[in-house]
Amino acid sequence: MTTSRETGGTGTGPRTLAEELRTRPDEDLAGLLHARPDLLNPVPGDLTQLATRAATRASVARALDRLDRFALQTAEALAVAPDPCPYGTLAALMTGDEPDDPAVAAQLPRAVATLRGQALVWGGEDRLRLVRTVRELLAPSAAHPSPTGLGPTVAEATTGMSPGRLQQIITTAGLPGTHDPVSAVASLTALFEDRTRMAALLEGAPSEAVGVLDRLLWGPPYGTVTADPAPHLRWLLDRGLLLSTGPGGVVLPREVALHLRAGRAHRRPEPLAPELAPLAEHSARLIDATAGGQAHIALSTVEDLLAEWETAGPLVLRAGGLSVRDLKRTAAALDTTEAGAAFWTELAYAAGLLASDGDVDERYAPTPAYDEWLRLPAERRWTHLATAWLATTRTPGLVGDRDAKGRTLAALGPGLDRSPAPEVRRRVLDLLAELPPGAAVSADTLLARLHWERPPRTTGDDLRTRLARWALEDAEQLGVTSRGALCAHGRALLAGPAEAAALLAPLLPQPLDHVLLQADLTAVAPGPLHRPLAQTLAVLADVESKGGATVYRFTPESVRRALDAGQTAADLTAFLTAHSRTPVPQPLAYLIDDVARRHGHLRVGAASSYLRCDDEAVLAEILADRRSAPLRLRRLAGTVLAAQAAPDVLLETLRAMGYAPAAESAEGDVLVTRADVRRTPQRTAPAPVPEGPPIPDATLLGAAVRAIRAGDLAATAERKPPAEQPATSASGLPRTTSADTLATVQAAVLTGAAVWIGYVNADGAASQRVIAPIRVEGGFVTAYDHTADEVRTYPLHRITGVAELADESA
Repeated sequence: MTTSRETGGTGTGPRTLAEELRTRPDEDLAGLLHARPDLLNPVPGDLTQLATRAATRASVARALDRLDRFALQTAEALAVAPDPCPYGTLAALMTGDEPDDPAVAAQLPRAVATLRGQALVWGGEDRLRLVRTVRELLAPSAAHPSPTGLGPTVAEATTGMSPGRLQQIITTAGLPGTHDPVSAVASLTALFEDRTRMAALLEGAPSEAVGVLDRLLWGPPYGTVTADPAPHLRWLLDRGLLLSTGPGGVVLPREVALHLRAGRAHRRPEPLAPELAPLAEHSARLIDATAGGQAHIALSTVEDLLAEWETAGPLVLRAGGLSVRDLKRTAAALDTTEAGAAFWTELAYAAGLLASDGDVDERYAPTPAYDEWLRLPAERRWTHLATAWLATTRTPGLVGDRDAKGRTLAALGPGLDRSPAPEVRRRVLDLLAELPPGAAVSADTLLARLHWERPPRTTGDDLRTRLARWALEDAEQLGVTSRGALCAHGRALLAGPAEAAALLAPLLPQPLDHVLLQADLTAVAPGPLHRPLAQTLAVLADVESKGGATVYRFTPESVRRALDAGQTAADLTAFLTAHSRTPVPQPLAYLIDDVARRHGHLRVGAASSYLRCDDEAVLAEILADRRSAPLRLRRLAGTVLAAQAAPDVLLETLRAMGYAPAAESAEGDVLVTRADVRRTPQRTAPAPVPEGPPIPDATLLGAAVRAIRAGDLAATAERKPPAEQPATSASGLPRTTSADTLATVQAAVLTGAAVWIGYVNADGAASQRVIAPIRVEGGFVTAYDHTADEVRTYPLHRITGVAELADESA
């Protein structure tokens, strides 16, 4: 059901917002519900309910927060304009008496249409009306100054002023006396609104008085005076150009300020969004290459983080999250700052690669999804991270801040979700995507554009501003941007991960299958290594430095670590020979053989624990060493010692003493430990916390509009004259006997007429509906329900009553 919109001609305009909504076409109602999805929960029963809900304070405040700066300035101007306000008056408030910016007049219809489309303004062009709640939120007051800088009107400022004082003011201002305060206020208001008479009045003002008016002109309009004002202040007070607000307080009336401003409500109307300029031009190929390199570093960093935590992840704080000490330790392991460590841990968590294990001593560890992620090609691993970053509401930039209760916010802890984060990230990338390939703008320029699109409530760094700055920093770390410019795979990411992966793949370095062994017990990997090679080498050697090439160092501890993982000296030598472009240096071969010869010479098991060795001299040496005292060792046999310490403690202590013990099972077999055995149970990635209700799709919008139209038809359908109508209940539902109900419905089936019924469902909820009965049988009526826009069956005993409509064709 669609109708054309009324223009609000003289005397024929809508009287309420609900009446105007009733005249709007369906596509306009769908646009309103799309722009303000909170109005859909639940779906309003009719247009009156929709209008009422659209005027609630919370919904209006949310809608105002989503206006661009010029639309908001237009609403602010309407809030200080007469109600209702003709379009010409509004245009004068926005452009002033002498328009100097044609863009203001050109963009004003768009701003009014935006306000009208969101049901913040209604009425025809000659009677524009702000919704009352909007006026309450935007109108100037002492407690809530308006961004326009305007104060109260003369009528508002003189409320409570004595009639005698009012007569003194208008007499001093050169106006004839009146018989009552109302006419006195009207006379003074007319004077201030008359450009000619007002200019003549101000010609006689002292220069100091003009300076006072200039200081109050653009706000705040409030000031203070002493009990004995100076002559120039007395001149202003005597003529009402300043009005008293109480002991020592004065205010500049709105009409005076508008005259001095040449009728303009805002000092600087901003009809157009700031341009994204000046541009910093870079080679698109360079941007893509450097971003691809950073994407590779991002993947390596996440892998290093999870490799670090898969053997001994940090404990989860009792309140949730990562301790400050563990965050610092992680930052040192990743060679980054604490803020950087927080970003990478939160990114892995948002991607579902990291979670708590849920044990009694709860720790963080990789999830099973991490193993699946590792098996993906590098470009798909990156798109997995990037899409998780785009969608998550987790905000690592807040780590270290304090919540409302003064508690420090921890990485991976509660309290880091911020609903606007995904929208801000995507908008930042969308704006960068509007620039030519390789072009960048400064962060301040980008923020100025964002502030125009969604004006901040405060003058400082509000949440959305901080989110935008963090988005720019995170995009650089992740390889979505480089030097402030969006790369090709970053642009493609906005459309979908598949194309982004295809563009990124050629930019990532190809993995190598070899290293270069050196005589100083190091190995150089001249690029990224194939995963099996990198994993084995990470166990056999320690990473000494990273960069374009990675340097690994072989130590007795790292070789022992490889032997603990089940390798033999021959296996290690064969591995290095197969993957080195240089021969295995003699010092490295000697190191491997020496550690392997001593490895497993001592055996540790569980008694509390025990220590056994075929060489009694070695056990005697350990007993004599003072460093073994905490273990409380005692000899059980020539080759066996018992310890009052757990096996893992015994192992670590002996290794610290310079030995290379091996753990064994209850059967006496050597236990092989691997670095990748610790995983959490199956975990899902954290769900984003939405900002308000989700944006409805076209199907939902269409169904909602049909339901609202049908409900409105039921609520406003014209009934027969009262003498011919059946009785109604207190709720307004029709009341008829069962026989009358059955007879009326059967008659409607024969004539094809629509009827108005009252209906109570199984839950006891009463409603009124307009139905077109199709058949009546077995105590049920089958009818087309205009409210639900579908055919339904109703039990006759739940119909409270039925009434015929005046227009049966409805």
